[in-house]
Amino acid sequence: MPQIVSVPTTPFEGQAPGTSGLRKKVRVFQQPGYAENFIQAVFDVVQPEAGTTLVIGGDGRFHNRTVIQQAIRMAAANGYGRVLVGQGGILSTPAASHVIRKYGASGGLILSASHNPGGPDEDFGIKYNIANGGPAPESVTGAVHARTEAIDRWLTVEAADVDLDAIGETQVGGMTVSVIDSVADYADLMETLFDFAAIRAAVASGFTMRFDAMGAVTGPYATEILENRLSFAAGTVVNGVPLEDFGGHHPDPNLIHAKDLYDLMMGPDAPDLGAASDGDGDRNLIIGRGRFITPSDSLAMLAANIELAPAYKGRLGGIARSMPTSAAADRVAEALGIPIFETPTGWKFFGNLLDAGQVTICGEESAGTGSDHVREKDGLWAVLLWLNILAARKLSVDAIAREHWARFGRNYYARHDYEGIETVGANALMDGLKGKLADLAGQSFGPLTVAVADSFAYTDPVDGSVSANQGLRVLFEDGSRVVFRLSGTGTQGATLRVYLESYVPPSGDLDAETSAMLQHQIAAAEAIAGIAQHTGRTAPDVIT
Repeated sequence: MPQIVSVPTTPFEGQAPGTSGLRKKVRVFQQPGYAENFIQAVFDVVQPEAGTTLVIGGDGRFHNRTVIQQAIRMAAANGYGRVLVGQGGILSTPAASHVIRKYGASGGLILSASHNPGGPDEDFGIKYNIANGGPAPESVTGAVHARTEAIDRWLTVEAADVDLDAIGETQVGGMTVSVIDSVADYADLMETLFDFAAIRAAVASGFTMRFDAMGAVTGPYATEILENRLSFAAGTVVNGVPLEDFGGHHPDPNLIHAKDLYDLMMGPDAPDLGAASDGDGDRNLIIGRGRFITPSDSLAMLAANIELAPAYKGRLGGIARSMPTSAAADRVAEALGIPIFETPTGWKFFGNLLDAGQVTICGEESAGTGSDHVREKDGLWAVLLWLNILAARKLSVDAIAREHWARFGRNYYARHDYEGIETVGANALMDGLKGKLADLAGQSFGPLTVAVADSFAYTDPVDGSVSANQGLRVLFEDGSRVVFRLSGTGTQGATLRVYLESYVPPSGDLDAETSAMLQHQIAAAEAIAGIAQHTGRTAPDVIT
């Protein structure tokens, strides 16, 4: 039996997991005992059966390797029989979900702050995923938070660091540590889902693309799949080496941080498809030659065409979207006669629906799309589904978008982010808005008249659990809407997200400028919430 060392500790304030785990600045995590307290709280809550398997991996950001080594020793002390860790400490979030499911692990620690920047002065995060491969539900994260507030010791064993770069097995305190190929299992899974032969044929006939891995985790996965297995030209994947600071860039696949890709796709030498993923590989950006596809529209278009992919033929059973995501997917579900589910933000809310077989594809406006192949959003999966559709239909991205809108209409949509604002002002804005909700119905703001205003609550149709206070909605009589949320994915201050949407039927103007189509909603949002007054900002930091 290993010699278990019990290290006395005291709680740290503020270790409440957000929508995607615990995220703080690296220097917060570098405090002695900080990461250990949180990891031990997870183990205390989940109480792993002796000999069970744990998956550990991350997005390669600064401090990943340090925490992985400590987590391995702690896993040995807490009774795990085996740890599977990605080579180099690398596992994309969707790949980690697949590894958990494939090898029957009881759960996994994913070390990432997703799309947040990395480096000694930037962000770090830890998330626990359960045995289905998905993020821990609120019942678990709430218990973990409670445990962090009372924790008095963490457990470890004395052992040397594991060579994370060498594939193979070693023993740590009587526990087997298997360093596995980070890419192979995931790439093999993708081959079972999509028509790689059809995509290779398109490539052979001249189809071109650019994939920007943004110096983050998807580089090795994209290189193996796109260049090695699908025969795209060498150099198709750019920024493909995972770096601890993501090359000094912000690994968020939006039009601000992936501007080089956007400029290429809008220029005269654009390839057929431009795509990108984020820090931990669970988000995606899709741009055709001359045509940006919003994440909300991408979900709808993928759902409308998903049965072109071999693994999904004849089995589109339902669609789920997060509440702030546009209703474009609702139009598809209605036309196809399948269920649509509107959930709170956070991928964990899709888990029950996926496990119960009630939905096949799901997505969020924040560039996350996925299916029942894993229990996480999956950036490369979305890119490969787009490639499969383009190869099968032999149309451009722009042509597919135009055809889609001509059938279903278009939901003009944008998200305005006010980042790092004073928490006091952000809370005052939300509290003031909550106080107005009951009286908003019937009021007019410019040409818009409020039909319904509420605080979104969700009752899970599978387990009956209720999640309240998930965002404030203002729905107008013409089908447009404004949604307000405070984000839980930042590490300091508050981020106010304002979601704006206007629906145009197939008979309307389907190719206007989004900003022009949302002017009335933008004005209404300011009039209703007093954004400038409460935040001191006259314009958002990021528009998606």
